Amino acid sequence: MNDNVVIGDEQQVRRRSLLAAAGALGLTGSAVALTRGEPARAAAGVTKKITIYAEALPGGLIGYGLTRGGATVPGPVLEMYEGDTLEITLVNTTTQRLSIHPHGVDYSTDSDGSPFNDSFNQPGETRTYVWRSHEMTAAAGRRFMPGSAGYWHYHDHALGTEHGTGGLAKGLYGALIVRRRGDLLPDKQFTVVFNDMLVNNKSAPDTPMFQADLGQRVEWIAIGHGNLFHTFHLHAHRWADNRTGMLEGPSDPSQVIDNKDLNPGSSFGFQVLAGEAVGPGAWMYHCHVQMHSDTGMAGIFLVRNADGSMPAGAQEAIDRFHGHQHAAAAAQAHAHGGTR
Repeated sequence: MNDNVVIGDEQQVRRRSLLAAAGALGLTGSAVALTRGEPARAAAGVTKKITIYAEALPGGLIGYGLTRGGATVPGPVLEMYEGDTLEITLVNTTTQRLSIHPHGVDYSTDSDGSPFNDSFNQPGETRTYVWRSHEMTAAAGRRFMPGSAGYWHYHDHALGTEHGTGGLAKGLYGALIVRRRGDLLPDKQFTVVFNDMLVNNKSAPDTPMFQADLGQRVEWIAIGHGNLFHTFHLHAHRWADNRTGMLEGPSDPSQVIDNKDLNPGSSFGFQVLAGEAVGPGAWMYHCHVQMHSDTGMAGIFLVRNADGSMPAGAQEAIDRFHGHQHAAAAAQAHAHGGTR
């Protein structure tokens, strides 16, 4: 399961996201309409006020959470529509200075989340950060200025160094989605972070196993951190290399891919139908830099039968994955002078 956002039942994925939890988290304005498989709709220009807790976790990690005691690595998926504003009250419960810094949205210097702009939380401090977004606008010469819609991310920018290198290493990061009105909403939502040689700060065979039923619409958010260059590959599924991963018509020139660079500071997202054209089964996701996948940058996307039952052969594949000698491969690569 995706320990990024799942607590018990995987349907909590949407409850953990801001759009699904808008009312409980202090939505100002009209309610958000959430119907699976239909276009997203929301009132224009709403403000959502949320509280995020930065908390120490076992193993020396630190995570973000929407409730006290609920921090995870990665942190919760934060969502908004173009034109919305997020007011994030960050409660630092740790003994370290830290912050929260976004990609892709609009903010003033006091919400930058960097020591450079004196924008961070001291140990035990509570601070509010304001993130805004905007829609596409027409410009001169039949051109358009882009809006904020996209698959972005947020992370610490203050722990350890002036750039938050220590915070990123400890797990202070998460996905940020800005949707365009009319976008389709998923049934399931998974965040995958390649952070140096780790996936969501774990190594195979302990990496997340994401699960969906055949035909469910699945949204993936891929994020890169650390110092190494990666690629993200998803077995048996493919997506259009554009904002949503879906073609907008038969003449859409977007390249259809199943592998994409995922480098430090970058992010992308896409939607697929689980098992489309290939059926249920245990499918792998991994970094396609061979030394990286050999040494533990891999995990499982389990597509169950449409009724939720386990497909034939899937459990055996999962057992084989757990028996892979990733540690031995790492030692062999190191012995041969490989760089990681």
